[in-house]
Amino acid sequence: MIQIAANCVGCGKCVATCPFGALSIVNRKAVASAACTMCGACVSVCPMKALSLPATGAAKKDLSAYKGVWAFIEIADDGRSQKVRPVGFELLSKGRELADQLGEELCAVVIGDNVQNYYAELSQYGTDKIYAVNAPEYHNYNTLAYANALITLIRKYNPSVVLFPSTYIGRDLSPRISSELFVGLTADCTGLSIKEGNLIQTRPAFGGNIMADIKCPDYRPQMATVRPNVFKKVVTTAGRMAAVVEERIALPVEAGKVRIIQTQMDPVVQDQKLDEAPVVVSGGRGMKDKEGFELLETFAKTLGGAVGASRAAVDMGFKPKEKQVGQSGVTVASKLYIACGISGAVQHVVGMEHSDVIIGINKDANAPIFNVCKYGIVGDAKQVLSKALEQLKK
Repeated sequence: MIQIAANCVGCGKCVATCPFGALSIVNRKAVASAACTMCGACVSVCPMKALSLPATGAAKKDLSAYKGVWAFIEIADDGRSQKVRPVGFELLSKGRELADQLGEELCAVVIGDNVQNYYAELSQYGTDKIYAVNAPEYHNYNTLAYANALITLIRKYNPSVVLFPSTYIGRDLSPRISSELFVGLTADCTGLSIKEGNLIQTRPAFGGNIMADIKCPDYRPQMATVRPNVFKKVVTTAGRMAAVVEERIALPVEAGKVRIIQTQMDPVVQDQKLDEAPVVVSGGRGMKDKEGFELLETFAKTLGGAVGASRAAVDMGFKPKEKQVGQSGVTVASKLYIACGISGAVQHVVGMEHSDVIIGINKDANAPIFNVCKYGIVGDAKQVLSKALEQLKK
């Protein structure tokens, strides 16, 4: 909060300047409310120089005790069996790089029931240590229970970095933990690196028009969520077993406020699993109509792949929201990605740029999609796909 000295005369210039309405005059003195963001707009207009920002760096927290890169491992339950969600292996693979640069341990954190079944698999991705909270009461995800367990572990072992998947569970769990620990959290990162001992977290900003680098130099742990299929899974220590630390953490009383009465799992057909498909054929505004997307369906089926869509195509009603590829949709990392009639805006590119081979088809030779694809075809997508289908059938 802004600091106000005793020589304030209550002239009111700061009140008129504050863009957040955080200042008021009480008993002929300026008073700041909790709405103050310390933007500093009021400091320069004060004729008495009575306003100032708090001194920075005067009493920094000692961060030397915080060591270790942690990856929260989510267990997926399809109603029939449980397994590690693949994004967990992606976090460990990237975490191994970060831990090596920092000279620290890579640790997997897994919470659930019978999680010992996953120790060997988790160890293959360069994991030095596994922190496990293993008990029947953690079989089903419970926000309060999982948050309490993770906060307890973090406060006990002091990691420097904690990574979460940008899944329904990760997005629900991570902000609760960051608010409780009073540390920052960067959501939906597309890049992670180390600079001067700090985690540099890269994510789209301003509607995807720029990529922002974010760091938290004064607080630990540094926390980020990462979208699935952003990083590659890399097995680095096959056959090696990580050290396992099992912790018994009782459920907090408030966790009993939520009880799961029944779980209903809707069956998911293979072509709906966009983020797992080896081939993704996506259509945009340039496909023009639903008949164009029927052509995409035929083409994708021939290649054994799935059909995606740009946001523009979803907005036009050609495909449902769950088929959208991009910043506000699904992130894919397929072996082959074919963008048909898609211009290539940044918002779409961040959802598919990690695919192995990208092919772009667009009538506009200057379309941005050609800046990111390996192969580009200038032409009408419908005509190109029709001719390609003829060749595939032969």
